[in-house]
Amino acid sequence: MKPPRSYLFVPATRPERIAKALASGADAVIVDLEDAVAPADKEPARRALSGWLDTHATPVYVRINAADSPWFAGDLALCGRAGIAGIAGIVLPKAQWPEDVATVAAVAPVLPLIESARGIDNVRALAAAPRVQRLLFGAIDFALDLGIADEREALLPYRAQLVLASKLAGLPAPVDGVTTATDDDALVAADTHYARRLGFGARLCIHPRQVAPVHEAFAATPAEVAWARRVLAAASASGGGAVQLDGRMIDRPVIAAAEKILASLS
Repeated sequence: MKPPRSYLFVPATRPERIAKALASGADAVIVDLEDAVAPADKEPARRALSGWLDTHATPVYVRINAADSPWFAGDLALCGRAGIAGIAGIVLPKAQWPEDVATVAAVAPVLPLIESARGIDNVRALAAAPRVQRLLFGAIDFALDLGIADEREALLPYRAQLVLASKLAGLPAPVDGVTTATDDDALVAADTHYARRLGFGARLCIHPRQVAPVHEAFAATPAEVAWARRVLAAASASGGGAVQLDGRMIDRPVIAAAEKILASLS
């Protein structure tokens, strides 16, 4: 199966929205016990999620509370409770230490959410930890932790580190953070195109409306598909010899890029 292109958040306090999220077209749904839930509502949210999991078999991801929070152990116990078959993986927020990832990995596959200076400093170790499924970037909290502007230029070197760490660990391309505007499809698309150019393979979404522009931005354009087909046709016609297309030499990296575009269509 292809890795998800979109992960849609749903607050655990609103379990009635989980079914709607699953029907939204998002590739994956994350039920949130962390940022979307006030401290006073943590226990009720956990009970609500437990009730939903008891009566539904469709796998969802769960974002638990951070390892240094008072709710971590209870959240982890919920995810690991016998009889629950609906946990696709656990999103670990503010991931910083491989030991914490290992603790979560004993329960389910882990998606470390990189949101701090310490997390980015340890990102390769986190990516290489057992049962890590994919790296996520929490751009807003990360920028706050470092005291920098939440802008593309300021965050570029840190996004690049997630892409590199994912590649070295043999993981799917990482997941970029949210676009906070829920009513601006053009901005969601622009942010997603930017993330794709950097090597990201998915986005976090906070509203069902964001799913369609995210998917569209990650899809190969008709022009890209046409170019890929021309490249492979020219390479095939050359019989393995050197060949040019549109005044440019077609070598193995170009052919590999064309193959990747066409493979994304299947």
